[in-house]
Amino acid sequence: SQAGYILLAVIGGTPFGMTSLVFYVLVYMAANLAAFGVIASVEQHSGGKVAIEDYNGLYRTNPRLTVAMTLALFSLAGIPPFAGFFSKFFVLRPLPQRIPLLVFIALLNTVISLYYYLLVVKAMFITPGEHPIPTFRSDRGTRLSLALCTAGVLLLGIASVVYDSIGAFAFGM
Repeated sequence: SQAGYILLAVIGGTPFGMTSLVFYVLVYMAANLAAFGVIASVEQHSGGKVAIEDYNGLYRTNPRLTVAMTLALFSLAGIPPFAGFFSKFFVLRPLPQRIPLLVFIALLNTVISLYYYLLVVKAMFITPGEHPIPTFRSDRGTRLSLALCTAGVLLLGIASVVYDSIGAFAFGM
């Protein structure tokens, strides 16, 4: 689904679409690195647990990892004010006049993706775990990379206002 947004930016065929593509890929990379960093850390410290049910109650034992995963998933889902929302918005903005059906399909896909991302968030925060993942402390490198990626998801959301202003000035949008 995320690759579809990359194709939409290319299909847009405008200079602003190409800069939107670069921004989208940067945001997508930060959010995915954060999400998969949490998954790898949990898997490493819990004996290979990777099913959604294994994340039930993760917030009770590992709140920082849960918050990092939630922020990454919210960005991937395109929830404002996270960077993923703005990156999708910038990709879709020039398309409604040219290809309205593709915009509708992209938005529908976003809603469907959000449902699945929220299942993971629900498991981590709300659903109690029968066999919760024990509390653990990730190594320094993992903590640093997760902090940088999570900060990227947040800061790129804030920076998107600057990006949009520059794009509007440069491309007259």
